[in-house]
Amino acid sequence: MKKWLRRIRGALGTGLTWALGWAPVGALTGWITGLVLGAPLLTIAANYATMFGVLGFVGGTIFSSVLSVAERGRSFRQLSLARFLAWGALGGLVLGGLAVTANLLGSGFTVLGAVLASAATLLGAGSAAATLRIARAADPHALPDGPHASLEPGAARGLPG
Repeated sequence: MKKWLRRIRGALGTGLTWALGWAPVGALTGWITGLVLGAPLLTIAANYATMFGVLGFVGGTIFSSVLSVAERGRSFRQLSLARFLAWGALGGLVLGGLAVTANLLGSGFTVLGAVLASAATLLGAGSAAATLRIARAADPHALPDGPHASLEPGAARGLPG
C-alpha cells in the first residue's frame, strides 16, 4: 500500500509543479489574446492562467503516472531527454486536443483552438524536460543510481514493494 501512496504523492507533486509553471504562460497567452481581441486584459489573463494551471496539473499528473508504468525499472539517469520530451509532448498534445474538443474556449476547432493545442504540446515537452532536470539534480539519496535503481520506490535498496 505504501508504494501506491508514494506514486500518488509523486503524481500530485508533479501535477502541482506543472500547474505552477503553466499558469504564468497561460496568463501571458491570455493577455496577448486580450490585446488582439480588444477584451478586458485582466479578466482574460486570469481565465487563461486558471485554465492553463488546471491543464498543467492534469498533464503533470498523467505524465507522472504514465512514466511510472511505461518506464518501470529504469532510473532517471537511464532515461534519455528525447524520451522525456516525447512523453511530455504527447501528453500535452492529447490535453490540448481534449481541451479544444471540450470547447473550453467556446471556440471549438479554430485558430485559437490550434494555438491552445500547440501551446499545450510545447508546454508538455518543456515541462517534461524540466522534470527530468529537477529529478537528476535532486539529492543523490532521493534518486538512487546503480544496477538496481528504478522508478519503483525501495527497489534500489532491495526493499519489498
